[in-house]
Amino acid sequence: MSESATRKPHTVTKKEWWLLIGGVVLFVSALGCELVKAPAVVTFGVSAAALGIMASLVGEATDHLGDRFSPSATGVIQSALGNLPELFFAIFALRAGLDTVVAAALVGSVLGNALLVLGAAFVVGGLRHKTQKFPDAGPNQLAILLLLGVAVLAVPSLTSNLHLPVANHEHELSLVASVVLLVLYVITLLAARDGDLSEEPRGRGEASWPLGRVLAVLIAASVGAAFVSDWFVSALTPALHVLHMSEAFAGFVVVAIAGNAVENVVGIQMAAQNKASTAVSVIVQSPLQIIYVLFPAVVLLSTIFHLGAFTLVLSPQLLIVLALATVLVAVVVIDGESTWPEGAALMALYVVIATTFWWG
Repeated sequence: MSESATRKPHTVTKKEWWLLIGGVVLFVSALGCELVKAPAVVTFGVSAAALGIMASLVGEATDHLGDRFSPSATGVIQSALGNLPELFFAIFALRAGLDTVVAAALVGSVLGNALLVLGAAFVVGGLRHKTQKFPDAGPNQLAILLLLGVAVLAVPSLTSNLHLPVANHEHELSLVASVVLLVLYVITLLAARDGDLSEEPRGRGEASWPLGRVLAVLIAASVGAAFVSDWFVSALTPALHVLHMSEAFAGFVVVAIAGNAVENVVGIQMAAQNKASTAVSVIVQSPLQIIYVLFPAVVLLSTIFHLGAFTLVLSPQLLIVLALATVLVAVVVIDGESTWPEGAALMALYVVIATTFWWG
């Protein structure tokens, strides 16, 4: 009999205990670094680890909360709450004038999931089960939505780089594109209301937490993420000078992985269990939420709270790697099957792209 079958309702698994304990330990460690004014590199490393585990805790609590609602409602909950740590980081970074880091972190989060995590899922699943198939329309639809979202994101960047007349109104254009992306995301949730896109059940297969525990963990992790984000941003610039690391690399790799990719280990686990459709859907859903929800939220909030003129205009380097990655993911996913060499190629591309950001 499986562990989930014998597990009593409302109990906490060993993995969840480790997450909770790790969250407390890393938050206290980050707080200690801030209070004693530890070297910036130490605060930077500890805060990055703390931000990652806070994101994992928010994701875990959101999953338990989502068990109580329909798939469409769960999508709204995950979009609203799952990206809170990244959103807090973006707000504090914009307040510190680190627009480059924010843009790189958002694009890095997309590529971290679309290339690194998806590639790892294909490698693990392929080595265990050889060719994995997901012939249903779910992952294909997600890949198409990913391409469409990137196309909308690309318009402000293209108009700016081509010096079109609208380039003088890039902020207004970014606001319009942000609202359009949010509306499109709501439409996709409504379209998926009648059923889940994947072939396997999306339930956790284990007892859910009681609502009080879910809310307590969610609130504590969100508040913790807000404080840790502030400490992380404060230590970021001096740490980069010591480590000889560019702002772009810190955002693209360090912040993106700490704030987002950790919570998508579930996708790799699904691939290992030969649940290929669920794995692809779960992993691709995360960059979709970043493109359709987090990007627009950062633009709108930066405008409302006067945190600078953050727009959807990306540097040519960010725009090109984003377009390359999403097209490649769509091509790999749309044929309905995956192999471990394809996964290795996705991961290799991520490594090469990430390396280009080391120098800025």
